[in-house]
This record gives sequence, C-alpha cells and structure tokens, in this order.
Amino acid sequence: MDLSRREFLKYGCAGLVGAAIPFLSMKKVVAAVGGVDTWKLAFRNAHTDESFSGVYRVGDKYLPEAFERINYVLRDFRTNEVFPMDPHVIDIICLIQQKTGIHQSLHILSGYRSPKTNSMLGKSTRSVASNSFHMYGQAVDVRLVGHSTRRLRNVARSLQAGGVGYYPRSSFVHVDTGSVRTWVS
Repeated sequence: MDLSRREFLKYGCAGLVGAAIPFLSMKKVVAAVGGVDTWKLAFRNAHTDESFSGVYRVGDKYLPEAFERINYVLRDFRTNEVFPMDPHVIDIICLIQQKTGIHQSLHILSGYRSPKTNSMLGKSTRSVASNSFHMYGQAVDVRLVGHSTRRLRNVARSLQAGGVGYYPRSSFVHVDTGSVRTWVS
C-alpha cells in the first residue's frame, strides 16, 4: 500500500492521539455491558444510509475487519475521505446503545470530518469547533430516532468517558474522547 506523505502523517497522528488516550477502565466497561466480553454495535449514517451492525471488539481486541467497515461508514461523506476512527469513541457509542436498552440502530450525523469540511461547516454555524475532535476521528454526533435526546445525553454523561455536547434544537448528542466536560448549544 503506497501512502502519500500527507496520508502517512495523518494516520500516524491519529495513531499517536489514540495511543495517548487512556483506555476506558476495563472494570467500568465490563460492568456497563453486563460482564459481556463481546462488543456489538448497530448504527446507520444518516446522510448515506450506510450501516454497520455487528461485533467490533472481543475482550480487549478490536477487530480490524469491523473497523474497516466502521471507518468507511463514518467517513467524511462530503469529501469521501476515510479516516481511522478512535476505538474509544466507538466504545462510548456502544455503551450508550447498551445503557439505553434500546436495540435499534443509532443514527450518526457526523463521524470523521476532514479539515476542509470542518472549515466549511465552521463558516456556516458557530457550533463547529475550529480544531474539532471530528477531524481526528475522535468524535461522533448521534441521535436515536423516536427517543429523547435528553435521555441520550444523560446516558452519555453518566459514562464520564469524554466530552458530551447536547444539541436539543437539532436533536443530537456529540460525544468525543477528550476530557470529561459537557455543554449545551
């Protein structure tokens, strides 16, 4: 596989950032999913209607084949750029899905966002951070159609696993792997 210098740096930085983020406490995570060692998730990209449904992690081992599909479904659909998603943000949305007890697919509004897309969105709305976690594959904007966004936010906050933004007017919740913090927009 031939990588350009830019791609090499992009993937290398993503790997370094991912490695620098501590794993969610295994004790906390196993308790949250009821002691189950198999991690399953179902989501649909709201813009492309593509989906992922299945096991992506067994114990502490992430499944590369599953992440190929996850990364593709969560790509920047505007530029068609695929970027490696941080496994920790996938764990967060899995835990949200588990803790809601609702077994329907989550709807993902935004996963990876290229710098070009992030800049374009930042010009049209003030709620887009110029150095967004989306640009590093470390954030996901999610909704659960037909269910309370407030409840989704409360579940995400209870995890204490990263940033949680609540967007009630747009009916979605932002989760990321940054420091634990919350906001409303």
